[in-house]
Amino acid sequence: MEIYLVFVDAIRNSNKFWAAKVEDGNLTVQWGRVGYQAQTKVHTLANHQGAVSKFNNLVAEKKGKGYRESQPEIDTCDVYEIERAIGLLNAIRSYVIHRNFDQHYIQLLNQYLKIVPTPLGMQIDPYTIYRTLADVDHQRELLNSLLATPAPIAVAVAVDHAPEATAEPKVVSLKTISKNFWRHL
Repeated sequence: MEIYLVFVDAIRNSNKFWAAKVEDGNLTVQWGRVGYQAQTKVHTLANHQGAVSKFNNLVAEKKGKGYRESQPEIDTCDVYEIERAIGLLNAIRSYVIHRNFDQHYIQLLNQYLKIVPTPLGMQIDPYTIYRTLADVDHQRELLNSLLATPAPIAVAVAVDHAPEATAEPKVVSLKTISKNFWRHL
């Protein structure tokens, strides 16, 4: 049992994550700024059920503070989420064309960063994240390349065996995205 949550508010310079994982009677929690070294705390509880209970309480607390579920920046994401991120980039693109960085642009940016947690540095200037159309197009190309990557092959390499056929949604790896996701950083 594990979860990865993010809290993004580009106007308030917030781009943080909180992750938790239950293993036996332990609950491991990590938190910090996306793209930076995480802080870690291990809660040792009497049993697995105690760890699950603490996990659920902490998750509810974080969600109550505005954190939302996401995918770790180097983990996997389903096709629907990648397509949603591309749609958000398409909408953001029109704001970049017109150099119109209003509140709606900020909302789109925050939604995008919740899907694709991205290191933005310690000081976020939401009005200069996308300086050119090339920045937006570069990210769209990277995300589109994930949709073109056959997921079963990526999974087989990761676990060193042939994938089994399932009816589950296709899953692709964000690990295939370059570390240089943002062209201007």
